[in-house]
Amino acid sequence: MRRKIHNKTSNTPLQPLPLAQCLAKTFADQQAGRKVTEHCQIVGEIARALLQQMPSGLRKDLFPPGSELIAAIHDVGKISPTFQEKIYRGTKGYIKNSKPELKTANPELEKNWDGHASVSQATAEELNIGKYIPEIVGQHHGYAPRLSNLANDAVFGGKAWQQQREILIEALKKWFNSEFPEVKNDEQARVLAGLTSVADWIGSGSLFDEPDKDWQPLIHTALNEAGFIQPKLQPNLSFQQIFPFEPNAIQQDLINNSNQAGVYVLEAPMGIGKTEAALYAAYQHMATGQATGIYFALPTQLTSDKIHTRMNAFLDVILAPDSPHRDALLIHGNAWLKQTELGKEGQPNGSWFQAGKRRILAPFAVGTIDQALMAVMNVKHGFVRSFGLAGKVVILDEVHSYDAYTGTILDELVRALRAWHCTVIILSATLTAQRRQKLTAQTAKSQHYPLISVAPNGAGLQEIAPAPPASHQLLIRCCQLQVQALDEALKRAEAGQQVLWIENTVANAQAVFKQLSAIDIDVEYGLLHSRFLKCDRAKNEKKWVDLYGKGKNKVRKQRGRILVGTQVLEQSLDIDADFLISRFCPTDMLLQRMGRLWRHQDNYRPPNTAYEAWLLTPEPDAAIADAKQQFGDSAKVYAPYVLCRSLQVWQALEKIELPTDIRPLIEATYQARKETGKMLEYQQTLEKKRETLQRLALVGLSKGGQNLPETASTRYSEQDSVQVLLIKACQPAQQGMEVTLLNGEKYLLPKNLKFYDKPRWRELAALLLKNCVQVVNYHAPEKLSVKELDWLGNYFYLGDPASSESLLRVAQVDDAGEIKRLTGGAALPGHQLSYDARYGYQCD
Repeated sequence: MRRKIHNKTSNTPLQPLPLAQCLAKTFADQQAGRKVTEHCQIVGEIARALLQQMPSGLRKDLFPPGSELIAAIHDVGKISPTFQEKIYRGTKGYIKNSKPELKTANPELEKNWDGHASVSQATAEELNIGKYIPEIVGQHHGYAPRLSNLANDAVFGGKAWQQQREILIEALKKWFNSEFPEVKNDEQARVLAGLTSVADWIGSGSLFDEPDKDWQPLIHTALNEAGFIQPKLQPNLSFQQIFPFEPNAIQQDLINNSNQAGVYVLEAPMGIGKTEAALYAAYQHMATGQATGIYFALPTQLTSDKIHTRMNAFLDVILAPDSPHRDALLIHGNAWLKQTELGKEGQPNGSWFQAGKRRILAPFAVGTIDQALMAVMNVKHGFVRSFGLAGKVVILDEVHSYDAYTGTILDELVRALRAWHCTVIILSATLTAQRRQKLTAQTAKSQHYPLISVAPNGAGLQEIAPAPPASHQLLIRCCQLQVQALDEALKRAEAGQQVLWIENTVANAQAVFKQLSAIDIDVEYGLLHSRFLKCDRAKNEKKWVDLYGKGKNKVRKQRGRILVGTQVLEQSLDIDADFLISRFCPTDMLLQRMGRLWRHQDNYRPPNTAYEAWLLTPEPDAAIADAKQQFGDSAKVYAPYVLCRSLQVWQALEKIELPTDIRPLIEATYQARKETGKMLEYQQTLEKKRETLQRLALVGLSKGGQNLPETASTRYSEQDSVQVLLIKACQPAQQGMEVTLLNGEKYLLPKNLKFYDKPRWRELAALLLKNCVQVVNYHAPEKLSVKELDWLGNYFYLGDPASSESLLRVAQVDDAGEIKRLTGGAALPGHQLSYDARYGYQCD
């Protein structure tokens, strides 16, 4: 039951402002902008133009006639006394409560019901147009408002203001020549809510600022500038025309059996070309009008960054020479940010400026699985992500590596994607039968490997067993002394081999790298992990992926190398090592890491190089007796029970056959069994954690109650991370703040740049993002207030304006590499923080 908010000021005005005086926007230097009527018309027309780009089947099922009317009425709640008084107070020369209709209006009251969006929702509820439409218009700012009142209540202006809002709605019906459609279910409501928000963002862009400018000719331009123009494809391309080789049997089987909307699971060995098979299948769906684009989802940001190179090569071939946005689509991240405008939320100081979020709205995008999972979560702007995915081919890579929390949400995502006319292609080298069955929502029977599970919409499951590739024997050695592994790595590298060493934590990778690189021999050393500035990480990654890539025989012959890294090296990077040393981890991750070995048969290898992997393990009995102590930091990353089960599988192995042994090794690790003693204790701990994870997931999926913030995790983690901007120095300048980056470059950040040079504003904001690093919360510099970072408020989203603490952390790096507060002193008391381009971010 709603608890009404009462107006404590005297005599709420009975007479409403005329519609012609009701403002929706201000712009530039406190000037009155568009009226509510015009803004609603603009947003509705943008929604209509967006819908016209969609395939007819998608429109018919999800966006019926009248969908644009839902978007158009989103801001009718601005026709209320509190909002109108608030916006007029933001215009130059206005005297407080000087309009007779607003003489008792108190804008402070709006905080009790989350502003005009609540009034829009209450207004729509009064019209009796179903359950969903009022919720859609109420949530157009990304979350469900706290609504306690009815549309005719005095705090919203009483019956007279409600009648004014209804007059506008009737006028909008005539303008669009439509009635409200029937919204049938949650999935349809989510994409309609996304359409409404995106249309509002575009309609709030700078193109429509000046109220005297004719807005109707600007609709197409606004969509173009926001990036919502359909790309043109080259027709009838064969696989060989897109990729420089013939499809193998596994690729051809997926292509032949994935020609209609549905869910397709490809389980195949590492290095077999799963990515190319999925991309060609996606091309076929787009070329035949079954899909509007591609979202390629990967586990982490680092892996999604790297696969852009492969996606760009693909797009370079399939996009027609005259395709709109061809150049922006072929350039990763920052170019898209600088070349597109998405209204207030997409501005540099908006919550959707970052490429990680924005990509999901682009026709072709590579991003993290987290952004896709949020499409079905009860998080702010979750439904914008739903709209971004609707109608696309969604490729989910490395699915096996997700925990119970993510797995629960992933199952819901796959179900929703089907309802949103998506085709889902799931890629994995190491998927358990149980996970395959949950993803397809049908009984899985086959134990073949490789395997293609085909589940077209409206049809039963078909399991196709392609001919397996030839198997190769990989030598395995479990090593319990790290010093032996260090000596072996150096010996192999001195012999000219390209060595790969993978740790489970950044700190351990940094420590191993320091030990190895201290040895002064003719060996090149490298370090890859997630705690580098984006600009340093990109250069570092490009260098080492090139050195360890395909066809680099000349550089491979020059000298031996040792590349040390973390889990980022096991996922989606096309690197080829001669010898692997890995810290022990669960079986599926071990197999992924082994997939980095001898990946390309034509690559040069020194004489007498063995196909071999060393595993750094604790002593098996000791590990079972005290898993946390024996596995150390690895037990914070992976469940001790799974580590022990995996160790029991691997401890006696001296060799395996790949890919023949992949399925047996996975099933032996994860097959349910009765336990006793310490193993029973670890098993029970894991089961309790899984139950907790699943409850967390269900809370995230809940469609009622308050929205979770966009920082809500899509996977269980006790190590929430924050974004940290690292600079060399900053000092006030005449027009703003001068910032010196770590590379010595200086940039002026003018405070009001957005008013007179928007492209430069977006360019500087994108540049600053490249100088950020994501750091676990308890290793980050201390929090700063939004007030302390006011000079960055136009270039970063600092969080809710009502919050005192900024979401962004900022610190400066001195000449010795130590990270300090902006005002001097320790950035994190009790710890020594440092940064350099060789080791990355460190906390001691």
